[in-house]
Amino acid sequence: MGEIVLLGLIAGLGTCLGALLVVAFGRLGPASISLMLGFASGIMTAVIIFDLLPSSLHYGSLAATLTGFAGGILLMAFLDLGLNILAPSLFRGRGYLKMGYLIAAGIALHDLPEGFAIAAGFAAAERLGPILVLAIGLHNIPEGMATAAPLRYGGMGAGRVLALNAIISLVTPLGTFVGLELVAASYTFIGLLLAFAAGAMTYIVLGELAPESRRSNKPLAYTGMLAGLILIMALSFIA
Repeated sequence: MGEIVLLGLIAGLGTCLGALLVVAFGRLGPASISLMLGFASGIMTAVIIFDLLPSSLHYGSLAATLTGFAGGILLMAFLDLGLNILAPSLFRGRGYLKMGYLIAAGIALHDLPEGFAIAAGFAAAERLGPILVLAIGLHNIPEGMATAAPLRYGGMGAGRVLALNAIISLVTPLGTFVGLELVAASYTFIGLLLAFAAGAMTYIVLGELAPESRRSNKPLAYTGMLAGLILIMALSFIA
């Protein structure tokens, strides 16, 4: 079990690597932000379509998938509303900072069922587990970039950005550990979590990422979206 949880941690650390890349290159310009947010939109959309929702239907029922999906959207909507109501002074004029926190929350929700997926992969077939670790680790890199870019653009310090992404990175091995304990339990529960993450990510893409990516440079935003879609489709094909 310990080795599998360690592999889950390695996959989760892809988020930190993505954040480190953003910090190393410094504060990005509007064109770069459009490209990166578009790339993140494409990645998240592809993960929802080709990974989260099909896996949710596979492990659970249509009702569980619809319930989880709606729950994820509602949670992110309430979180967004809470950030606007409870801390208006913190985010006034700093929309990128709010977006970064929302993305971080959504990715953390996404990483938990990813940990479940790694655990299920090792339980289902010995060869499937490492492939899932590779695929999840690779697409965690741009997810870390998607979190770090708006936070940095919103004025957060490099140390805090890396610390936040380090915390997010721990969610994947946590999900792996819990998944190993629950792998013999109800698949419907895992399907519900996968759909929940899909709903949360859908809210982020449609409500925050995609509109903001098109604000400064639409061609670069659409280029990034297409690149993100192609990347995850390729990883899904490999896995």
